[in-house]
Amino acid sequence: MTQQQRWTADQIPDQTKRVFVVTGANSGLGLATTRALAARGGHVILAVRDEAKGRRAVTEITAEHPAADLEVRRLDLADLDSVRGFADDLRADHPRLDVLINNAGVMAPPRTLSAQGHESQFACNHLGHFALTGLLLDLLAAGSDPRVVTVSSVNHRQGKLHFDDLNGENGYKPMGFYNQSKLANAVFGQELHRRLAESGSPVRSVLAHPGYTATNLQMGAPIGLWRVVLGRIGNPLFAQSPANGALSQLYAATEPTLEGGEFIGPGGLAELRGAPGKARLSPTATDPGTGRRLWEVSERLTGVRFAFPTPV
Repeated sequence: MTQQQRWTADQIPDQTKRVFVVTGANSGLGLATTRALAARGGHVILAVRDEAKGRRAVTEITAEHPAADLEVRRLDLADLDSVRGFADDLRADHPRLDVLINNAGVMAPPRTLSAQGHESQFACNHLGHFALTGLLLDLLAAGSDPRVVTVSSVNHRQGKLHFDDLNGENGYKPMGFYNQSKLANAVFGQELHRRLAESGSPVRSVLAHPGYTATNLQMGAPIGLWRVVLGRIGNPLFAQSPANGALSQLYAATEPTLEGGEFIGPGGLAELRGAPGKARLSPTATDPGTGRRLWEVSERLTGVRFAFPTPV
């Protein structure tokens, strides 16, 4: 791994007049990302399921940065109707979007189904972001240095895409299906990169992961072993802060020299913490056949088809 030495949020270029959407922006990595972008002058749209929590996040950030340019919009990624409504409303108010950061996620809940009948982790972590990206692609193409940053995890390397049982009807394991959703993020980011490059689109697709970061994600796991191991024991001993964990996605979102298709993560031992650098993708994540298959399944399950420009 090549680590970017001592890269910090202070090195983010000026983001004045640039428009960002950050999903899950009211807490954890999303809040840290929003705070850093706002501090550098970006207009950040907090895409959150709970608008009251989003407004509290705005109050918290503006207390530190009174000139912060923020707005809150409701988005429930697990509900495709909400995703479509968010995209329609955003288009009505914004002629362009510069960066979409697909950050929000859920981790290891009991098996539940989304409004459209999809397993909740696959629905929120992957399908919702797939649909959102497709519905906003035209706004991104009109942006300046436009890019999509999709947040995956080191856990994607343990993931398997159960194409014959994506909803876990024949054996649901909370962490196994979390890993599946994070692998889907990685596969999507790589396939999106291929399709954008082939079409000549100005939009870049970049992946990032936060290493091991102390957030509410681990504490949201079901009461039992995973919450104890990940939240109550692992976080205090090993995890880095959300501000440090967010550096990878901030680097992916703002570093001018970054190329499409790259995967950015912490540069320390096992990619668990440290300054952002190039991270390792699993062979499954980079396999074009898997990418095409997941893309076709995602189109069918969401009803969203991406409007790529015709290659010149």
